[in-house]
Amino acid sequence: RGFATTLIIGIVCSFFTAVFLTRLVYEYQLNKDRWMKLTFTTGFSKNFMQNVHFPFMSVYKKVFVLVAVMLVVFIGSFVTRGLSRSIDFTGGRNYVVTFEKQVQPEQVRAVLSDAFPGYTSSALALGTDHKTIRVSTNYKIQSNSPTVDDEAETKLYNALKKAGLVSQKNVEDFKNPDIRQGGSIISSTKVGPSVAKDITYGAIISVLLAIFAIFIYILIRFRNVAFSVGSTVALAIDTTFVIGLYSLLWGFMPFSLEIDQTFIGAILTVIGYSINDKVVVFDRIRENMKLHPKQDFRSLFNDSINQTLARTINTSFSTLLVLLCILFLGGESIQSFAFAMSLGVIFGTLSSIFIAAPIAFLTLGRTQKGRALEAATV
Repeated sequence: RGFATTLIIGIVCSFFTAVFLTRLVYEYQLNKDRWMKLTFTTGFSKNFMQNVHFPFMSVYKKVFVLVAVMLVVFIGSFVTRGLSRSIDFTGGRNYVVTFEKQVQPEQVRAVLSDAFPGYTSSALALGTDHKTIRVSTNYKIQSNSPTVDDEAETKLYNALKKAGLVSQKNVEDFKNPDIRQGGSIISSTKVGPSVAKDITYGAIISVLLAIFAIFIYILIRFRNVAFSVGSTVALAIDTTFVIGLYSLLWGFMPFSLEIDQTFIGAILTVIGYSINDKVVVFDRIRENMKLHPKQDFRSLFNDSINQTLARTINTSFSTLLVLLCILFLGGESIQSFAFAMSLGVIFGTLSSIFIAAPIAFLTLGRTQKGRALEAATV
């Protein structure tokens, strides 16, 4: 919720400054006879992606085959490998443990497999000092026994001390956040099975509801179901691709690919970013439909995508630069979020051109006759 609130505030402030404050500045300068010969291009950008005539509507069949193959691979990964679900979705305990010396998450993971055999456990570095690790385990999470919490903490302490990672004299000092010399648990949280089910249900509903709401929004804005179908299918594919890669790559990447509530926030942000790009393309298509009522759909869609290609690439590239900085320079706790967002920007950009537009094109009809029929029904 904190992330969503921050994002909403950012969007509102950005809209206000871009639409209102920018106009005030330009009107003030122009009234003073300044910026009269202002240009928004450089020698490089002036002709960037201009006069491009790529036949996007002629390659959609090959693209659809490639997308189908990738979907089969991802679905197969879902069935065979599943997802690395955090305790948000499985239930379990989180312990934030601080160490005296620098410790790598891989060292702690090896210890956890011995401490909690047969249970899902993970270790994730927090911060940049490599002395704080978040330990997660679903050890006996189904049990209602009041002694299980102490039992889990004791097992964790014994395993870490045996490996030489902590030097506390006893488990009570290890559990005391005020005694940090020698290593200790500084915070702990528990997510019960029923809470985990509620979080899982809420996450699924939030994603489906976001896609449905966008379907309705596009339908109202463009008053044409073809654009709604194209955007909704593309968004569903974007989401599946991101989640599918997380299923395919977890355990092979140098950072955690856990599916947690932060990841769901990333998915919802990807959906919002992706539809923004699709609206730009669809707006140009609608504009050209009014300007060139006799032009056939194939060439009209090709022209519209080519006309917005520079904007699409520039916006996506600038967004990707920020995300890559977060991915490679940010802390390990935020890398998974940045990775999901980066994938979403890439897939969202490609789907706007190669999936959403072709599906809308096929739904509307590919010939002048189909267009005339649509005009008659309207």
